[in-house]
Amino acid sequence: MRILDNYIARAVISGTLMVLLVLGALLAFVDFVSEMDDVGKGQYSMLEAALFVLLSLPKRLYEIFPTAVLIGSLLSLGTLAGNSEFTVMRAAGVSIMRIVFSVLRAGFILLVFIAFIGELVVPVSERQAQTLRAEGLQQTIRLAGKGGFWARDGQRFLHVSHVLPGMNLGQVNIYELSKDNKLIKVTHAKSAHYINGQWRLDGIQQTDFSHDQVESKTVDSEVWKKLLNPDLFNVVSVEPDNMSAIDLYKYSSYLKNNDLDSSHYELAFWIKVFTPVSSLVMLLIALPFIFGSQRSGGAGNRMLVGLLLGIGFYLLNRTVNHLGQVNHVYPFISASAPILFAAMVSLYALRKVK
Repeated sequence: MRILDNYIARAVISGTLMVLLVLGALLAFVDFVSEMDDVGKGQYSMLEAALFVLLSLPKRLYEIFPTAVLIGSLLSLGTLAGNSEFTVMRAAGVSIMRIVFSVLRAGFILLVFIAFIGELVVPVSERQAQTLRAEGLQQTIRLAGKGGFWARDGQRFLHVSHVLPGMNLGQVNIYELSKDNKLIKVTHAKSAHYINGQWRLDGIQQTDFSHDQVESKTVDSEVWKKLLNPDLFNVVSVEPDNMSAIDLYKYSSYLKNNDLDSSHYELAFWIKVFTPVSSLVMLLIALPFIFGSQRSGGAGNRMLVGLLLGIGFYLLNRTVNHLGQVNHVYPFISASAPILFAAMVSLYALRKVK
């Protein structure tokens, strides 16, 4: 059985990786063409555009991975079915459920692979991609990983620990320098909110070094006309899709502890958890059509139906996620319900295969 497991695993994994390579190359080409609009702005060259697309590729591959698993398994397992190899296996006494186990065994390998990409590769590569692009376009900002980000406006340097939804900042430190680059003032604010073209800082502690003696004061709130260009939010704000599951969990906990809406990040966390699992569901969706194609000549039609069902699952998943967020459904339920539904339907269809 070990030989059978390895044979089926090679077919599933090689088919998935082949489709992933083709789709990834296509998406990279489309992204590179779209970046041509910004080439020539600042110091953003074609080389930097190519590097940006390359660094963004892991996220693209992560997003299309379940679809690649579906198409790859339909192609590879469909080839085995077309060559009557499954018929031979069953004639040798191998049950359908044993073949399903071999396929899912390969699926677990793919699950570990994409979980590794999503947790360790995507957050780092996407942040590097955004930093590279921002620097090429000469935006005066430096991202600083988990430590927040730095921005500069003349002789004022700004460090922000957290970028919150709705153009809100958390734990803001502002350092003001004199013309001869001496520190003259430090301002710390617990939060900053962009409202009607102005910034409102709350929970302010300010230290002034410009006089002969150090002066400190505490202010409940102040309004600043200038702090951070709102256009930079697209650069500094880390989208939930670009965060690891661990960071999403920590960030949603931070929002909860500060009485802020964390539902968006909680949903992103559970989607991050269940995305690798959806790859297994894609295999389950494919299998009834692969086994069914052995009994009739409509293999091509069955594969097309299977592919359409896979796309339908993607749309169902997205719709349920969004409806759940709008209607305040617990994020775990919104993220898991489509996957559990598709898995149960697929298992039921497999039981009907003889």
